Amino acid sequence: MSSPVTTPSQALPFGRLTTAMITPFRPDGSLDLAAVQKVATYLVDGGNDALVLNGTTGEAPTTSDQEKVQIIEAVREAVGDRAKLVAGVGTNDTAHTVECAKQAEAAGADGLLVVTPYYNKPPQAGLRAHFTAVADATGLPNMLYDIPARAGVEIKSETLIELAAHPRIVAVKDAKGDIAGTTKVLANTDLIYYCGADELNLASLAIGEAGIASVVAHVASREYRQLIDAVVAGDLATAQDIDRRLVPAVETIMTMTQGAIMVKAALKLAGVIEHATLRLPLVEATAEQLDRLTTDLKTAGLIA
Repeated sequence: MSSPVTTPSQALPFGRLTTAMITPFRPDGSLDLAAVQKVATYLVDGGNDALVLNGTTGEAPTTSDQEKVQIIEAVREAVGDRAKLVAGVGTNDTAHTVECAKQAEAAGADGLLVVTPYYNKPPQAGLRAHFTAVADATGLPNMLYDIPARAGVEIKSETLIELAAHPRIVAVKDAKGDIAGTTKVLANTDLIYYCGADELNLASLAIGEAGIASVVAHVASREYRQLIDAVVAGDLATAQDIDRRLVPAVETIMTMTQGAIMVKAALKLAGVIEHATLRLPLVEATAEQLDRLTTDLKTAGLIA
């Protein structure tokens, strides 16, 4: 097995830098496709190899299947082949997930993000059957999304090792925070790992994860591109410096309240989007949260 850290970016299924992209809405809550295209172009211009669409940060729980297709089509129109498009299709219903996967493939997605079925807490045998059914449904490569804090159940290392035998299960978005478990999977499979927890980006890259699937990269794509490039080049000191400089932004965006709330506020502060509208049950950042966000983005050098 080759090391993902030394593998050229073009040989990786979704490159190295990926952002879990927001879904912009107008003040009335309707989908703003022009703003979707603007954000996508901004992220690709900032160095993203791929964009994850219709994930949690994209408020997938409150967008319709039709809207998800429109988002994929709009982003493809905006960025062309400059970036891979990974479509979030996961639900807690296997039949619905398969349907969403087929729709995403037809809309032009390059890959699928398939989250662990949430709320109904299936056993590992159920997870294996679910992920296999989705991978069998299309010709697209699949990235499994392991996030027990949201799903209520983890994908155990042994399950991931077994699923890695499927030719279209090629990657994992890792938001579990289990460094030892991840190392075990990396040692026993060719799965390509993307860190899905910004506070662990450097640590995850250090153990051999190939890249990151970031939220904070909405406002720090260039910085994370530099961090990844430094790790690949073996320049740990530079990577550490960047990682530590971004701590205030990571803490505020990812821990003050829900991530989509804060990153939409951050994009508005950065002048990328006009409206920070969210769909209920998410609500916009408070004045106090905005003050803290502004201070911490400035401290991290992300806004003037």
